[in-house]
Amino acid sequence: MVQAPRTRYAKCGDIDIAYQVLGDGPNDLLMLPGPFVPIDSIDDEPALYRFHRRLSSFARVIRFDLRGVGLSSRTPAMDMLGPKFWAEDAIAVMDAVGCEQATIFAPNFHSMTGLVLAADYPDRVRNLVIVNGTARALWATDYTVGAPTRLLDPYLTVVQEHDAVEQGFDVLAIVAPSVADDDVFRSWWDLSGNRAGPPSMARAVATVVAQSDVRDTLARISAPTLVLHRVGAIFIPVGQGRYVAERIAGSKFIELPGADSLYWVGDAAPVLDEVEEFVTGVRGGAEPERVLTTIMFTDIVGSTQRAAELGDHGWRGLLDNHDNIVRHEIQRFGGREVNTAGDGFVMTFTGPSAAIACADAIVDAVQVLGIEVRVGIHAGEVEVRGALKSDVAGMAVHIAARVSG
Repeated sequence: MVQAPRTRYAKCGDIDIAYQVLGDGPNDLLMLPGPFVPIDSIDDEPALYRFHRRLSSFARVIRFDLRGVGLSSRTPAMDMLGPKFWAEDAIAVMDAVGCEQATIFAPNFHSMTGLVLAADYPDRVRNLVIVNGTARALWATDYTVGAPTRLLDPYLTVVQEHDAVEQGFDVLAIVAPSVADDDVFRSWWDLSGNRAGPPSMARAVATVVAQSDVRDTLARISAPTLVLHRVGAIFIPVGQGRYVAERIAGSKFIELPGADSLYWVGDAAPVLDEVEEFVTGVRGGAEPERVLTTIMFTDIVGSTQRAAELGDHGWRGLLDNHDNIVRHEIQRFGGREVNTAGDGFVMTFTGPSAAIACADAIVDAVQVLGIEVRVGIHAGEVEVRGALKSDVAGMAVHIAARVSG
């Protein structure tokens, strides 16, 4: 288990830039942020945690909050925001951690900051990785792959409203359609956005990003460059990634399957494999992914006797009601249902307190059905399994099962 990194601060003029370092690999990997995901939210999302943990297995990962976002200083004026200033933040962090040269991981619209870094600070950039990125967001007469200007308005107005989804604008469905129906991910996404900053700052950052155009950097980049782009991406279409790759001398362009613009969502293994090979020269392949979580088992006390008393039809009706109650409480306390077996559930939580609260609620709620449930809870490392990373295994799972038994 990677130890939780400590947050420290680098000075960039009068601005404090929050950063974290994890891993101790021979290569430095500077991570530019995902959209409005501050560093203190990264490890709360299991897939994002696993992504960074895999990176830290072969590199020293340096991640930070841009000025105006998360734990870093707010700025007094919009003219202090943008790729040029965010590149200065990156250099300040590199200086603070003693990093002379790094591979830059630049996703989404913050790829523009990565392009500025590679062009303006060539001696500090060993390699450049652009993931689902762009050099300019909006359409222009000489940039027909850009998005029509009319599509910008909801990102600056409706998306800031608490009922944006009800108004018909669901930004999560655009940037990560594969998890748009995942209530737990959506709760994390909303909390991450709140941690990133107030609506006024989010609007300011989005405005600056929309107005930015760093195409002039492309011809000046000499660092080895890898451009990865998911072919079905809606938020930043693949044509924008291809435009970048075609204008950086010697760059390598790889189209990947999928529609998620968030780099860690969906099938992240191809992204990780390409990045590891690009950084180290070796495609290592994913080790079994492990994460610290809280496992909870439940089952109905005396279920065999009760099933015999009720008969098949009555027992099925009781189970349906039981399952609805348990699923409601899992959702209410932010858990994830892993699987069911007969009259039992297996679920995970980010922490023991949520699991205990959920257990108490389930025990109380099922009493209306005239039944009792027993619960086993254990916190520990589990191996994440399955194509969708939705199953868990390991000693912690067995311990929780024995506790419930």
